[in-house]
This record gives sequence, structure tokens and C-alpha cells, in this order.
Amino acid sequence: MTPTRTILITGCSSGMGRQAALALHRLGHRVYATARRPETLADLAALGMSTLPLDVTDEQSMADAVAAVEAEHGSVDILINNAGFGLHLPVESATPAEVRAQFDTNVFGLVRMAQLVLPGMRRAGHGRIINLSSMAGRFSPPGGAFYHASKHAVEAISDSLRLEVAPFGIEVVVVQPGPTITEFSGTAVGTMAPATDAADPYAGFRAKLADMYANHAFTRRSGAVPAEAATKVIVRAATTAKPRARYAIGALARATMLAKRLLPDAAFDALMRRSFPLPEAA
Repeated sequence: MTPTRTILITGCSSGMGRQAALALHRLGHRVYATARRPETLADLAALGMSTLPLDVTDEQSMADAVAAVEAEHGSVDILINNAGFGLHLPVESATPAEVRAQFDTNVFGLVRMAQLVLPGMRRAGHGRIINLSSMAGRFSPPGGAFYHASKHAVEAISDSLRLEVAPFGIEVVVVQPGPTITEFSGTAVGTMAPATDAADPYAGFRAKLADMYANHAFTRRSGAVPAEAATKVIVRAATTAKPRARYAIGALARATMLAKRLLPDAAFDALMRRSFPLPEAA
């Protein structure tokens, strides 16, 4: 029988974070579901789940959330770093503020949450940090430079952290979803408003990219997996006695990462050109 654990999850207002919180709560774990806007968690609180406000771009918010859990239970047994969003723009078009926002949420917030829970985990002599990466952490297509770079960073940070904290009895696990049928697709499309300047050389590319993510990428036909399937893998990573270092979710994720590993760059670039829209020179 899996012992009852205290689990802190970021980004539970929608998508995989919410589904994982519900599934782990049903298994009897002490789940702390968090979100920037706590009012989005009212239905989870009504089920008896603990909820907290937590903005992974705000130091005080992160510190307060961890302190609240530790005040009740001594330490966080499992941290699930789920909060994130996708910025999909041409490199030339992205503003410095947009790039910073992408890394503030997807990378720096994840790192800071790990830093905040680790002292308690070390005192307890055990703990597990589950970082939601993506198949995006293994390749990078046109229009995806900054989102994919943020997930490459999560992969690298997790690899180093796993080795650094293992002597203290703490495990680090990476979960790598492929396209998943959740509200995240809407979040991604929200970063891809078509260019308003008709002279923008990427205007057509941005429109095609937005259409792809809005209407094609997150469907079963494209190889996207249901949120329930992704949730099962996250729950397994949280509850299994001996977790793997990585869990890839979905056949498309596994196939794409295998292709990236085996194909020469020119061949993989050709695959990307067939799979994604590209800018067109005037």
C-alpha cells in the first residue's frame, strides 16, 4: 500500500495540474492544489482538498505556500512543478519581456520552488520533485524556440539536481508529455496573435502557426493524448516506490524524441519542415 504523502502541486487552475490534484486526492493523499488565482480552485476546496494561492513568478507567494505546508506537516513529501505556458513566436518577433516571462514561469519559478522545498526534504530524509517538462525539451521546431528552450532547461536542471540530491534520499523525476488534449492548447494559442503589421515578414507564418495549434496539434488525429492518460503517468511518477528518471507520455512524444536522437540534423530538419509551417520569403 502506498503511504499517504503530502503533495504540493503548482498550476492547478486547469489542465494536467488540476487532473493530477484530483487523482491524487482520490487516492487519499494530502494534496495542496495551488494557482495564481485561488478562486479557480473553489471546486477543489469543496471536495476537501487544501488549496493555496501560489504565483511562481512571485518570491513571497512561493515562500508563503511552502511555509504553510511545512507548518502543517513538517515538509513537502512530493513537489509537482506543473505551472507553465507556451510562447510560440518567431525568434525575431519576440520581445525581451515576452522571453523573460516565458523563463520566469517555466524555468526560474520551477527552480525556486525546488530550492524552497529541499531544506525540509533533507531534514525529513526523503522527498520527490516531479518536474513537468515536455517532448519539447528534446527538439525545437520553427516558432517554438523559447518554449522549447525553457523545456530544454528543465531537462538539464533536472539531470543535475537528480544527482545532487540523491545522497539525501530525494528523487527527481521528469515527465515529458507530448501534445495533450487540455486547456493548455488555448494558453499556447493566446501567445500567437497574428501580426498586425502587414509588412511583418512573419505575418503569414504566425497565422499558420496559430491555426495549427488552435485546430490541429491538440487533437487525437494529430497524435495528442487525452488528459486522463497523461494524468495516470503523473500519478505513477508520484506514487511508485522506485520512479524512473523520465516518463515520456504518448507515442508521438516517444517517436519524435527517438527520431531526434537517431537522425542526422539535416534529416530531422527535413522532418520539421514537413511537420510545421515555415515563413515564406517575399
